[in-house]
Amino acid sequence: MEGAVCEKKARQEISSDKTSLSLVIPVFNEEEALPHLYSALNAILGHDKKCEMLFIDDGSHDSSLEVLQRLEEQDPRVRVVAFRRNFGKAAALDCGFKEARGKVIITMDADLQDDPKEIPNFLSKLKEGYDLVSGWKYHRHDPLSKTLPSRLFNRVTAALSGIDLHDFNCGFKAYRREVVRELELYGELHRYIPVLAYWRGFKVAEIKVKHNPRLYGISKYGWERFARGFFDLLTVTLLTRYVRRPLHFFGSIGAGLFSLGLVINIYMSVLWITGHRPIGTRPLLLLGILLLMVGIQFISTGLLGELLTNSNRREMYSVAYMTGQNEN
Repeated sequence: MEGAVCEKKARQEISSDKTSLSLVIPVFNEEEALPHLYSALNAILGHDKKCEMLFIDDGSHDSSLEVLQRLEEQDPRVRVVAFRRNFGKAAALDCGFKEARGKVIITMDADLQDDPKEIPNFLSKLKEGYDLVSGWKYHRHDPLSKTLPSRLFNRVTAALSGIDLHDFNCGFKAYRREVVRELELYGELHRYIPVLAYWRGFKVAEIKVKHNPRLYGISKYGWERFARGFFDLLTVTLLTRYVRRPLHFFGSIGAGLFSLGLVINIYMSVLWITGHRPIGTRPLLLLGILLLMVGIQFISTGLLGELLTNSNRREMYSVAYMTGQNEN
């Protein structure tokens, strides 16, 4: 009885929202979960025609596409995009963002671990004035092999990005259309969407969401995703903090290495002047010279980056409101 009341309240809240809603759901080998996911979404959305369910089949090898096509035939709110092969979650989300029609867009996984009953909570948080609301899987039903590295990843990302979120990698998120319109996703950048949005000036918030244990299929992620995620974290750091000032990034590293090498070589010079044994064969001298050379290379890379940045200027701001229009 309590569940029915909750679902009825959820449908009323969505129906009363004047903005159209798009659910963007990447799919990869989830044939068993898809019918149950559709039923759960349908229970929340009811017969609201202002909502759409956009499924992006990311080159599934099972019968996921056939299941989606059957759902598309029976419900006009269901739309399906099928990739020719597996391109990854970032590509699926990027495609979904471009195809979505709603003013509000919610992304979620197709494995039923994201609970559709949380959708009204996302909408309520957006109404508080936020542009992006990210889910936080507070009680996560995953093995330690996934949760422990994820905690480390989240802490490092929060420290480097300056955003106080607990779960950057949660696929359950809600966006205003203005946010996704300015996102360009590739590689593993979907993990850092809150960071990219925050540095574009959008307001980012987080809510706790229910996380269900996986009932169908298997996890699609392995240990290699952590290595890819680390390199993409460096990419995001450059794209957000240093895209307009590359010398600050490369120059800081280069200056540190050059200074250390300079100190070492000064020390070796003092030894030579004071008559100590020959220093030409000492490894410390070679290390000092190496640090000087590498430091100069980093600084040179930063200078070249500054030249490229100034010769290829691109707006790195996001306009929220503008009065008047220049007709020239």
